[in-house]
Amino acid sequence: MKIDSPLFDSIRVKPGKDRRVKNDGPVCQWAGCKEKATNFAPKGPNTEGRWHYCVKHVREYNQSYNFFAGMKDDAVLAYQKDALTGHRPTWKMGTGKRKAKPDLSALGGSADPFGLFDGTGKEQKTRVETRVIRNAERKAFEALSLEVSATAAQVKTRYKDLVKRHHPDANGGDRSTEDRLIEIIQAYNYLKSVGMG
Repeated sequence: MKIDSPLFDSIRVKPGKDRRVKNDGPVCQWAGCKEKATNFAPKGPNTEGRWHYCVKHVREYNQSYNFFAGMKDDAVLAYQKDALTGHRPTWKMGTGKRKAKPDLSALGGSADPFGLFDGTGKEQKTRVETRVIRNAERKAFEALSLEVSATAAQVKTRYKDLVKRHHPDANGGDRSTEDRLIEIIQAYNYLKSVGMG
């Protein structure tokens, strides 16, 4: 092989001995101990750094360590309360207070016609029901395609219209809508029994 060959630079020869610097690690920081420190222990709350101890002394340190030593009772209670949420900030829910209207310039200056972002919600009008309506009654109104605020006359008119539309005699003997007709009749009978028919 020639000395100026490009392959010459890629050849590596393993040295006869390990030339890396050997660091056996720190010595135990326990007073009077000369063993190798293989474990770490914190110096305490709100303090930087940690101790380097051997196995024997880190066990002794852990058994005698008190995180709350030197803290007042109200500071301990505050820490325990914060520990419930993982020491993360929390906010009250359901206060009913709304923030100011958000800046919509980030959306290209688009308008908010339905009040989705400012909380007014033009489409969110709630109906106040004047009487108690049971689930079965709601289902009956739904079967007749009526609102729960419908009057007895409206219920009767809708019933007659739907029976004429779904009855097999009106459909030339076709029985495909017979199940729907049964549902309509049962809904009307229920509404009639509660005074709506």
